[in-house]
Amino acid sequence: MPSLGADMESGTIVEWHVKPGDTVQRGDIIALVATEKSDIEVEVFDNGAVREILVPVGQEVAVGTVLARLGDSAEPSVGPSSPPDSSPPVVPPSTPAPVIPAPRPQPTERRVISPLIRHRAEELGVDIDHVVGSGQGGAVHRSDVESAAATGKLASGFVRASPRARRRASELGIDLAGLVGSGPDDSITEADVERTVPSEVAQPTVEPLAKPDIRGDGNQKAAMRRAIASLMERANREIPHYYLNTTIDLQPALDWLAATNIERPVAERIIPTAMLLKATARAAREVPDLNGFWVEDHVEQSGSVHLGVAISLRGGGLIAPAILDADKCTLVELMVRLRDLVSRARSGVLRASEMSAPTITVSNLGDQGAEAVYGVIYPPQVALIGFGKIVERPWAHEGMLGVRPVVTATVAGDHRASDGHVGGLFLAAVDRLLQRPEEL
Repeated sequence: MPSLGADMESGTIVEWHVKPGDTVQRGDIIALVATEKSDIEVEVFDNGAVREILVPVGQEVAVGTVLARLGDSAEPSVGPSSPPDSSPPVVPPSTPAPVIPAPRPQPTERRVISPLIRHRAEELGVDIDHVVGSGQGGAVHRSDVESAAATGKLASGFVRASPRARRRASELGIDLAGLVGSGPDDSITEADVERTVPSEVAQPTVEPLAKPDIRGDGNQKAAMRRAIASLMERANREIPHYYLNTTIDLQPALDWLAATNIERPVAERIIPTAMLLKATARAAREVPDLNGFWVEDHVEQSGSVHLGVAISLRGGGLIAPAILDADKCTLVELMVRLRDLVSRARSGVLRASEMSAPTITVSNLGDQGAEAVYGVIYPPQVALIGFGKIVERPWAHEGMLGVRPVVTATVAGDHRASDGHVGGLFLAAVDRLLQRPEEL
């Protein structure tokens, strides 16, 4: 079960698009998963053939649970076929028995285990020293750790708990071993930890998340609001925000856009939002300190710019899927992707890669009339960019005072990962790019 956002602890299988024996290619959609916010199409990340489906439709499982197993397409699938003949081969009497030399002892190799893999093993309660690595030289991969967790090979004394529950228990000095979990497989959730705090010292708590309703009835909206509330509470508690803003003259950009759109069919015209998104993506590539994630105690910059776009949903709620590699798209490509993303987000069908990939998020509330947006960072990202309504203001340009269209751009930055100097460079880059729209 992939992690489709920092607020996701579990998901429910709604539908399988494959069965044992099917051949799949990297990027194929193999399943539909229900979360508190939306139904997500899960993609496969390897080529091969489906050997076994481990989680049936309708079952809710925790993030990290193995959903299915893949193998080489030449291997037989797990199914009702008769077991292979295990009897030894018959050797003709006239043929001498083959001599099999004993294998030479191999030199002991140091197993490769990255810090991230060790951290994942700690999260899942797996004894890393007893995991058999599938990589070259016995290197342990993430899939090896998750497979060990799925088969119950947990470290002695391990207590199942979500990462958020572990973090909160550590803050409050609570021993997880004494708690009863209400999550999947009796795992301990953050709400379970909060309930153990005496009322006189307890912080405001969030009700336990409702289990995803795969039929989509009225409980979906309430579950989404609880998921958003829980995530924003965490973001405000853990992330030291700083805020910057600047006002950008959009006259050159809008003039260029009007001239360009005249040559396009109405259905293919570019809207100002696409220009703001493209300028943000290009700026994120130029100022990489704001494009990445806060992991443990350090920032990890991303080599790609996957631009999260905050989209309001019909009936309420908010979701922020990504336009992948937005900095490399042309304006026309970005406009097409934006329309597609908004349409699928509002119809409740997104892909796992779009939900788990954002490296920086943009919130544009101009259509709702807000002139400035001061957002809350979506962890583990380290920045959120806001754009308000395009308005006409008195503006001095080349020594002349006139009325020009302007927009307020803001940065909410994580002070652990960057500072006001970096945020200022980012806003300056967005401004500069919008003054030369033909280069976007």
